[in-house]
Amino acid sequence: MLLGAHLSTAGGIHRALELAAGYGFQTVGVFVRNQLQWHVPPLDKRAVAEFRLTRRRLGIRPVVAHGSYLVNLAGAGEVRRKSIAAVAADLDRCGRLGIEYLNIHPGSCPAADVGIARVAEALDDIVAACPHSRPEVLLETTAGQGSSIGHAFEQIAAILATLDRPRRVGVCLDTCHVFAAGYDIRSPEAYRQTMDQFDRIIGLDRLKAIHLNDSVREIGSRVDRHAHIGFGRIGSAGFKNFVDDDRLADVPMILETPKGKDARGRDWDRINAETIRRLAARDCGSAVRSRSKEAANETNEGE
Repeated sequence: MLLGAHLSTAGGIHRALELAAGYGFQTVGVFVRNQLQWHVPPLDKRAVAEFRLTRRRLGIRPVVAHGSYLVNLAGAGEVRRKSIAAVAADLDRCGRLGIEYLNIHPGSCPAADVGIARVAEALDDIVAACPHSRPEVLLETTAGQGSSIGHAFEQIAAILATLDRPRRVGVCLDTCHVFAAGYDIRSPEAYRQTMDQFDRIIGLDRLKAIHLNDSVREIGSRVDRHAHIGFGRIGSAGFKNFVDDDRLADVPMILETPKGKDARGRDWDRINAETIRRLAARDCGSAVRSRSKEAANETNEGE
């Protein structure tokens, strides 16, 4: 399991890598610039060198960058122009830093089919102009608030189907978002049905990252409100389905749960990470017991 969290870059983008190592994470999510501003400042060469050096030293990979919250590739006019420029700049920064993935929200448009076409056209232009071959754009599944695009697997698939370079674009599944959009992941059977849908409509080979978040609101609410793991409507059992899925062993799982400390002063990132690790360890324990039982049966049969 590749576990990480979205961490602060205060003091330099390399600091997120150092924080990740302190938590014992194998992967990390970061912002490559201020996510609430259109302005993209130049990327300092020293910052690039320090990030790459720190990453080699700590072995944190892959890294999943998150694009600006202002971006709306499904929009029109000036917002669309600024959004294309912002994503292009962020993708260039990822290329220079050696970051594998840039995660973005598809955007919103009252007419979904129009918005889908705009997103695909924008991504084609952005990828074609990118001077780097490595970074991949990830379209994040959304909760479906307002006229946002990406809450239905079919909408993500429709964008991917019309791209000139489809292999430069993948998908990030957000657990809170898909649950709020109406996809059940709480029981093993419900999880299997949802992931079978994802595989049939989009393809599991396109799933390159997962955001781990519980949901404050109920299934199908279309409300994007993240909760700590096991403290929301999904519950711990839902996340065990993800850590039990061998197909996701190489997919980075990034915690995007609320920051801060609990009533006892404990860091929530550490608490949420330990919850996920306990779920994974419980699965490993079951596997060990199963193998031990099988070995005992073979011994008895041999006798």
